[in-house]
This record gives sequence, C-alpha cells and structure tokens, in this order.
Amino acid sequence: MEDQQIRKLNNDDKPREKLEKNGASSLSDAELLAILLRTGTTKKNAITLARELLSEHQYNWAELSRKSIPDLIKTKGIGKVKAITLSAALEIGKRRREEEARTKSQIKSSRDAFELFRTDLEDLNHEEFHVICLNRANKLIKKIKLSKGGMSGTVVDPKLIFKMAIEMQAHGIIVAHNHPSESPFPSDEDKKITSKLKEAGKMLELNLIDHIIIAGSNYFSFADEGLI
Repeated sequence: MEDQQIRKLNNDDKPREKLEKNGASSLSDAELLAILLRTGTTKKNAITLARELLSEHQYNWAELSRKSIPDLIKTKGIGKVKAITLSAALEIGKRRREEEARTKSQIKSSRDAFELFRTDLEDLNHEEFHVICLNRANKLIKKIKLSKGGMSGTVVDPKLIFKMAIEMQAHGIIVAHNHPSESPFPSDEDKKITSKLKEAGKMLELNLIDHIIIAGSNYFSFADEGLI
C-alpha cells in the first residue's frame, strides 16, 4: 500500500523516477513536495495533494515554512507524519542557507548580513531581535538571539547588547529584527533604538555597523539608507 498513489501515475508523471533520471532540479515544486508526502488520499494522488497544499500557501515556500505542525494538518490529507516530514525538510533548507552564509569570510555588505540573519528571521510570525559580533576584519565572531516578542514588537536592551559584544572582544556589531507584517520600513521605535545603539557604541568605541530589518525575502538596511 505504501506509495500506492505515486505508483498509479503515468511514467512521465512519476516524480521519483523523474528525479532519478533527470535530477532534482527537473522537478516542479509540486513534484518535489509529492515525494515528501509519499501518498495521497483515496480520492487524490500525492501530486494533487501537493498542489493543493502549495495553493493554500500561495505557492510560496517561505509561507509554508512559517506553518506549525498543527497548521499543516488542517489541510485534508495531511496527517501528523506528513506534517512532521515537511517541517523537517523545510528546516533542512533553512540550515543549508545558514551554513552557506556562515562560510563567507567577511561581512562586506548589507546583503551579506541579510543572508546571515534571514535563516533565523524571515519565516517567523513574531518579532525577534538578533545581533552578530564582528572582529576588526568584519569576520563573524558569534550570532546571538537577544530577545523574542510578539507580532508588533520586542524589547531591546542596549546594555545587554554591548555587554556581550565587549565580552567577545568585538570591534563592531550588526543588529537585526524582523517584521512579521513583511513591511521592511522602520517604525519610529526602530529609529529610536538604532540611534541609542549608535551613540552608545561611540562611547564604547564599538561600532554599530548596520541595523537590518528582515521582511520576508526583503530587507531594509539603515546603513544603505544613510541612517547610521
């Protein structure tokens, strides 16, 4: 009975055989998802179920990644095992991106910083504030999650940020937080905390290099906009 729904497909439509013959890049999103789902239901095959699941999430992998296991099983045909499998596969994708970002020798631009932060922040439905500490060559010393908040904000303590940075003998820091609303533009509060961190950094001779706002797959850089 296992994988019965996929085996019923025409040869040209069997995603596993297609992957083996032509490589994973030859598969559509629905076909890749069908391999993870393995089976469909009595009324629909795995690819049809995959298409329905993608459609419910605007054919957007980032949107699908935001869903918890209870959210996923709301889709008819997605049980706990399928939901756990999907959640694990999507997490592997996040960790791969993070590993690629960590291999960069230096943070040379706001895009480099964004790539380092995005794996932790782009898919969240609540706000978090993160910090990366850099040495004099702008190489990563450590990345830290500082605080977690709700849908509309999180608490930021400048004293704690600089205490950790000093303990790590950092030369500079880049801070980031996400906007679950996916609007990349800074609020008045975002501007205030950036100003506080900039002034505190000057006193301690520890540079605030940038403040990145993650908004889904987009971002806003205070440095790029001349606000630091």
